[in-house]
Amino acid sequence: MSGSGVAHVNEIEIAYERTGTGPAVVMVMGSGSPGRVWKANQVPALVKAGYEVVTFDNRGIAPSSECADGFTLDDMVADTASLIESLGIAPAFVVGTSLGARITQELALARPDLVRGAVMMATYGRTTVLQETFSVGERALYDNGVELPPEYEAAITAELNLSAHTLADDRTTRDWLDVMMFSQQKMTPGMRAQLGIHTNEPNRLDAYRRIAVPSLVVGFSDDRRLPVELAREVADAIPTAEYAQVEKAGHFGYLEQPAEVNRLLVDFLGRHRD
Repeated sequence: MSGSGVAHVNEIEIAYERTGTGPAVVMVMGSGSPGRVWKANQVPALVKAGYEVVTFDNRGIAPSSECADGFTLDDMVADTASLIESLGIAPAFVVGTSLGARITQELALARPDLVRGAVMMATYGRTTVLQETFSVGERALYDNGVELPPEYEAAITAELNLSAHTLADDRTTRDWLDVMMFSQQKMTPGMRAQLGIHTNEPNRLDAYRRIAVPSLVVGFSDDRRLPVELAREVADAIPTAEYAQVEKAGHFGYLEQPAEVNRLLVDFLGRHRD
């Protein structure tokens, strides 16, 4: 089934797209990014492998409800659960990255009946001092009305999210910078609300020991935002988890090394398809 729509869940609207046919794979994006980011690489690979892929915009990202007054991680988990239920695709595979990975593992814990298998990329189970401080700084930029020059914002985004191996080549770096400058989005009240959920997050590693669904944790070797040590902690906590590491990849590893990420996804989903 293919097409787009709006699901009315939890008194808000969630915009979604469905592509392909087969067992359902729900893909959950990270902070500040729309679901269409998955369409560059992962959606085509999964559709080719025989899956129906559902992408959506988390609350905080238009055209889904922005909920600018604020919300919690639990709200975002409930949105994903309700979307799966409203589309009638349970149990579904759920794949998330960064914040989307945190949503995925919390969903696997709270609603295992909805999750056939879970994949968490660039994930974490506890907030580090550096991660929290960075989040405080991002919120302060918005709250104080500070807009970075686009060239500087693109350079910072590249430095924080791409591997040093990628950035070692000037031509490749220029291509990435051009893409980042072209796709820059002004932070909205909804995006600011997403950043707010990173305040005083609890350590959830002990809770994840109760996750029982088949799980794959993927770390990106050169991730500066969420170092691989944090992903390994999650994999060690989940009894059913496998761990895989993608080399020469930063926080945007699913974009930097799509062939390897897609191979890991197709392999894991295929082994738990029936």
